Amino acid sequence: MVNGDQNRAGPKKKASTRRKKAAPTGDSEMVQLLTADGERVSHPEYDVSLTDQQYRDLYRDMVIVRRLDTEGTALQRQGQLGIWASLQGQEAAQIGSGRALAKQDMVFPTYREHGVLWTRDIDPIMPFGLFRGVDLGGWDSRKYKFQMYTIVIGAQALHATGYAMGVTKDGKVGGDDGEAVIAYFGDGASSQGDVNESFVWANVYNAPVVFFCQNNQYAISEPVIRQSRTPLYKRASGFGFPGVRVDGNDVLASYAVTKHALDNARHGNGPMFIEAYTYRMGAHTTTDDPTRYRESGEVEAWRSKDPIARMRTFLERSTIGDADYFQSIDDEADQHALDLRERVIALPDPVPGAIFENVFSEASPLVEAERAEFTEYHASFEGSGH
Repeated sequence: MVNGDQNRAGPKKKASTRRKKAAPTGDSEMVQLLTADGERVSHPEYDVSLTDQQYRDLYRDMVIVRRLDTEGTALQRQGQLGIWASLQGQEAAQIGSGRALAKQDMVFPTYREHGVLWTRDIDPIMPFGLFRGVDLGGWDSRKYKFQMYTIVIGAQALHATGYAMGVTKDGKVGGDDGEAVIAYFGDGASSQGDVNESFVWANVYNAPVVFFCQNNQYAISEPVIRQSRTPLYKRASGFGFPGVRVDGNDVLASYAVTKHALDNARHGNGPMFIEAYTYRMGAHTTTDDPTRYRESGEVEAWRSKDPIARMRTFLERSTIGDADYFQSIDDEADQHALDLRERVIALPDPVPGAIFENVFSEASPLVEAERAEFTEYHASFEGSGH
């Protein structure tokens, strides 16, 4: 698998593809290494050289993550989940940035980073327990260096900045083995006070944090034009640190730019803002109806920039992947989804009173009073069929 250390390891077998020097992105400000047509291009500041197997691994990651995400939507529609937040269309931004992380880096996600979670080797069933109402997220954040999903919009940016300030105070910056922190949020969250306050603190304390904004064009139903009249990445300069816009549908560019930003942070060069320019192909969550606020033509225009189709075209043109390979990945993804479905349905229903457990380390009179009141209320339904 691709990770933050592999670009420094040994000689590599280069993919059999010819690169052009200029990336025809249609946006001179946007970093791109793989065009919408699957053509490999180079960039003067950000580039990456991977082995054929690493290119294939990135494709595999995206296909499996999308298949699991599709299963999440299906499970919610069938009443097995209370809600699901889809990442469809954002696979390249998440897999590219996730694979750029070093094992010591810490992640602060929103509630949609299923792809980044996959790159941290966390069992994909974990977020399903949260959306099914079984638990609040069951993974060990210290072991996997991946914090719990954050439902409160933008709060994780403050958490990430505070954690990064602690990393600096602990002296864990200044070299290749230094620690970096990455905070994920969306274009809508960029308007939150918490996020902007995080920028202030991160710059003043030169915190080793990367702010990774997945600009998927919509804050639920509000287009990004109502969030900002200037590209989001330019906000960083007002807070005193660099910002860059990357083609978020390009997994190679997402990897290269994030790796650069994380390396800078580890070496004590402070924060950086990355705007991954992408598109949310589906609904904001399964409670949302995107047909009410965007036209089908817009969706189709973005569908032509699909990150998985783009990577597949690159692999085909470079003779890195053939029909048998692509079929094997599809089959593997289907098996992952089937396994996930069976395990989600088998999850036990939570004990209602468990909500009061592990609230505080010691007993609290208030919590105990609330527990007693809830227990009495719940008992009142016994024998009523409810």
